[in-house]
Amino acid sequence: MPIRGDGILAALADGAPVQVPRDAAREAARSELLNPEYHRHDPSLLQRISNWLWDQLDSLLGRLGSSATDGTTGIVLFLLVAVVIGAALWWRLGRPGRTAGGTPALFATTGPRTAEQHRAAAGRHAAAEEWPEAVREQMRALVRALEERTLLDPRPGRTADEAAAEAGRALPEHAAELLSAARLFDAIAYGSQTADRAAYQQLSDLDRQLSRARATLAGRG
Repeated sequence: MPIRGDGILAALADGAPVQVPRDAAREAARSELLNPEYHRHDPSLLQRISNWLWDQLDSLLGRLGSSATDGTTGIVLFLLVAVVIGAALWWRLGRPGRTAGGTPALFATTGPRTAEQHRAAAGRHAAAEEWPEAVREQMRALVRALEERTLLDPRPGRTADEAAAEAGRALPEHAAELLSAARLFDAIAYGSQTADRAAYQQLSDLDRQLSRARATLAGRG
């Protein structure tokens, strides 16, 4: 049926023609295409960004390997590849120094120290009434001592929660205290709880108790 003027001819159920204005028809089509049913399987925004990054990387690598690329262009492309790879890794893994779940790693900001060194640092902070620092160092001393006794495998990225769960399997009679210490450390590290002498003393006392505890055979296994 021919289009007349600015409208579109359509047929009603009884066959009688009716003219639909062009603008109204366009809006009706747009509204129909916005129906969520048509977009259930569309990739999310995060997935589209991720796909774009990898597409750019693939394109740059292809140009970098081209025989037509001169020295200067090759260097520029190499730097662009490095930037895209860095952005992709940042996108996938997040900021360095934090675990995937967002909990700060226990030894993220410290170098390799012995348990005694961490205890000494904790004592100095406690003497100066620097309780947040004292709590952090005392928790590190506690975990490092368990590593030195081979009750825990040394792992730099381990969180306080992970250390407590693993140590609790080797020292089940102290599992509850270890879990409580890890939660205390997290609360103070995140700033949701104020550190004080009592918090430091709780970790210091637990450290002394663990130094005298014997691991179970099943925990060692």
